[in-house]
Amino acid sequence: MDKINQLLKEWERGTIKLSSHLRSMGYQKDLLKKYKKSNWLESLGYGAFKLAGDKVGWYSGIEALQKQKSSNIHPGSKSALELKGYAHYIKQSEQRIRLFGNYKENLPAWFKNQKWRKSITFTQTKLFDYNDREFYTNVTLEGVELKISIPEMAVMELLFEIPKNQTFDEAVKIMENLMTLRPQKVQYLLENCNSVKVKRIFMWMAEKLNHNWVVDLDLTRIDFGKGDRMIVRDGAFNRKYGITVPREYEG
Repeated sequence: MDKINQLLKEWERGTIKLSSHLRSMGYQKDLLKKYKKSNWLESLGYGAFKLAGDKVGWYSGIEALQKQKSSNIHPGSKSALELKGYAHYIKQSEQRIRLFGNYKENLPAWFKNQKWRKSITFTQTKLFDYNDREFYTNVTLEGVELKISIPEMAVMELLFEIPKNQTFDEAVKIMENLMTLRPQKVQYLLENCNSVKVKRIFMWMAEKLNHNWVVDLDLTRIDFGKGDRMIVRDGAFNRKYGITVPREYEG
């Protein structure tokens, strides 16, 4: 009983523990089966547990992956902007959470099989090397702390989703209100961004909207690639950045 009492004492409500983490703490498979049978723990599927009767959310699952698996999967794009208080710049609160991670990272089956209150989209991408700690900030949801994209990276993730999962017009409206982005963060991200498309759209929007922080950027240190990029069909061509944008924005 001492072992289960110690576990229950240390287990914070609203959190999920991975089987691999529990084993590293000395709770082997047979013991976890016993705790589950005794209704102390509930399985969320292969590889994850919660306290019996406890309520957990999608954020509990991401927090477990981040802290127990050193995963870089995180809320990004519009979701990160909402979580940092930029929701009033967005048309309406989304009923989905947009997760991003490195190209080779995967969401485990137990997470994907849960009936979370919000739908989940997950983008595996080489947009950034998400191992960089500079890219994140922390938020607390229902007592659970997890890392999310800083606003400067979140908006670049948003632009990465154009046109498949994000409209150009809404992206402009969101970017219009990001007047307090930190130029040193923007500079660092642009230098470390692997998408020519994102860097070009970002700078086109920033200059079009006359954001004050643009003057503090050193564009000579940013690789904008070569060749033209079609962002929208039947758009107007912006010669400086070699991209097509909706015609109403070029004139």
